[in-house]
Amino acid sequence: MKGIRELWARWTGSAHGRRRTVVDPDDPELEVVVESFDETEAASAALARATRWQPDLPAVLRHHLALPDERLEAARALLTADGWQLRPGGRGRGEGLIPLVALRVQKLDALHCSQETSRMAGLAQRHDGRSFGWDALQPG
Repeated sequence: MKGIRELWARWTGSAHGRRRTVVDPDDPELEVVVESFDETEAASAALARATRWQPDLPAVLRHHLALPDERLEAARALLTADGWQLRPGGRGRGEGLIPLVALRVQKLDALHCSQETSRMAGLAQRHDGRSFGWDALQPG
């Protein structure tokens, strides 16, 4: 029985009194802690200048996109398979394009931000849309 408790504590992050922090993407208390809307800026540079980002806590990573209406469901299916939500809104603009955010709760680091930025740019291009950049939210 002890082994099961240890596994559970490790999985939930509750070993030694630590609890896994759960972030709700709809929490009104979330604040933007880092953003990068310059495609030439490395994610590591954006994170390095972020004074309010807490690297040990999960964040809501949001990619701002704009896609044509007829391509939304195809893009949504691809994103949903990897745990992303596609929602209306964001900074994306373009003639005949719908502004959207693709968001997911995850631990934030430069490698994953870079990978996901590249992925979102490719997804937008394949679906006749545009990618504008990303931001991340954490509890204030």
